[in-house]
Amino acid sequence: MDADAIVIGGGAAGLSAARSLARRSLRVIVLEARERVGGRVWSRPVPRTATPAELGAEFIHGRAPRTMALLREAGMTAIPTGGSTWILEGEQLRPDSSDFIAAGSLLGDAQTLAADESVERFLQRFKDDPSKVEIARTARAFVEGFEAADPAIASAQSIAAEWRSGVDLTSARPRGGYGPMMERLRNDCIAAGVSICASTLVRRVAWRPGAVAVQVRGAGSRSSTVHARAAIVTLPAGVLRRAGAKGEIAFEPDLPAAKRDALARIEMGHVVKVGLAFRTAFWERVDNGRYRDAGFFRCEARPFPTYWTQFPVRSTLVVAWAGGPHATALRGVAPARLIERARDGFAALFGDATLARKEFDGGVVHEWDRDRFSRGAYSYVAVGGTNARAALAAPLDDALFFAGEATSTDGQGGTVNGALETGERAAAEAATHLGNS
Repeated sequence: MDADAIVIGGGAAGLSAARSLARRSLRVIVLEARERVGGRVWSRPVPRTATPAELGAEFIHGRAPRTMALLREAGMTAIPTGGSTWILEGEQLRPDSSDFIAAGSLLGDAQTLAADESVERFLQRFKDDPSKVEIARTARAFVEGFEAADPAIASAQSIAAEWRSGVDLTSARPRGGYGPMMERLRNDCIAAGVSICASTLVRRVAWRPGAVAVQVRGAGSRSSTVHARAAIVTLPAGVLRRAGAKGEIAFEPDLPAAKRDALARIEMGHVVKVGLAFRTAFWERVDNGRYRDAGFFRCEARPFPTYWTQFPVRSTLVVAWAGGPHATALRGVAPARLIERARDGFAALFGDATLARKEFDGGVVHEWDRDRFSRGAYSYVAVGGTNARAALAAPLDDALFFAGEATSTDGQGGTVNGALETGERAAAEAATHLGNS
């Protein structure tokens, strides 16, 4: 055996799992297709800005105990998000009074449905109720933006269960971005003896009880096979859904029907996220400083319906966000054009395109659904998939163990904390089998 355990994927879940196993004195190999670790956590430094552009995960949602512990280990702190929120109504920015708590409560009522249905169908119940129309609109915007989900596909009962389990809308950011946290995980893994193989594409996973053989293609297109007693699979659900297709990862034998059925009910949300760098924070000077302490801007009728600053950090970086159907509508648009649309949409908030173009200093963008190693941003559950996350998380024959945000069963799907927790959970399961619990 080349190792006791192979971890497939070097994102937050994979590194967390590898560290946990190695600290139990097990021999661990991490196989990562990208040339970097971090997966859907990707911090990109931007010249002349006080903060990096987070092209992937950016926020810390709720208490997030694993994330906060890793922050402390890395000598970092979290900065609560704050500032005022503005919404574009017509051509005028006004303070946003949207009640997301009431919207969440409305969505939470879907848990009492006799049978699951889509969020869209559930919200249609309130289209003729004057007291609920605005709350339903806010709920739909929340599902599209926060969940990056299509309301016509997303499971109303699953989202209701998340709310009933205690969704915490408070959020923060790691000071300095997520990059140093991923680097800390990587360094901890190496210090514990983990072998991390980047730029290594997994082609085939042959498995049977107590043994796994993973065929890989490394640098220079060289193929080899790595053997272990177990493997932890942390690939995104969007990648696993395509298992067995031409050019994609294959399992021998195929994943069983229960796993395939679970993957069919787990969707990957579409997100287009653009980091916009400006020479100065010009929006802080507009309208006599009215938006100096702005945190978020919403403009639902525009291609990018949400923008946010780095407040309370003073930075010249602004993020444009399109999730769910808004992101789908941007498919096929060239990256340079996406940056232009994001910049022009931000300028339109203040009615002065000339100023924004004059101050513009460049942009960065990544479309996760076009990334072959992610096939989407983060997961949500489709209609009929109430138990899909648990089914995906279940081990197979003491050989394959599964981690990643899509396997989180406590309402933390789609979060870094969910990824970290599931990595540790899968490591504990594998260690029990390997006799090092």
